[in-house]
Amino acid sequence: MPVPRLRTTPLPGIGVQYELTTRRHDTLSVIAHRDRTRTLNVHHDDDPDSCGLSLPLTGAEALSLADALLPGHNNPNLLHTSDFGLLAEQVTLPGTSHWNGRTLGETKMRTATGASVVAVMRRSHAMPSPGPDFRLHGGDIVIVVGTREGVDGAHAILERG
Repeated sequence: MPVPRLRTTPLPGIGVQYELTTRRHDTLSVIAHRDRTRTLNVHHDDDPDSCGLSLPLTGAEALSLADALLPGHNNPNLLHTSDFGLLAEQVTLPGTSHWNGRTLGETKMRTATGASVVAVMRRSHAMPSPGPDFRLHGGDIVIVVGTREGVDGAHAILERG
């Protein structure tokens, strides 16, 4: 049986579409929107205009689905998992972030989610263990450690527009 091929199509102004045709000739497509949300679509290959399912997913929902489909998948945000139910992920602050110029303490992330920021990468410099007075900037890569729920909550807080 041939190896399934994932076709990639840039969608200017929208994001990227990934398509996989199954051996039953159904096509699964995922549109990765620029705002980090995803839309999962299913249609029969002989009629791509008749979509049988279109399901919008948040970034956190897409990650959970990927975990269910392929445990231990290669998620670029996932840095580490442990047997204790903890994981480390990176969250990139957009340039237009609500938190740009605000302190880490203002996010109230640890209180709200239980997740901890263990480092911030800014350009080529790492700032380990930033305190509550640390000022965030658009483009920062924030390294968060916590449970799946806590890290998902941290994503939601830090990705606030």
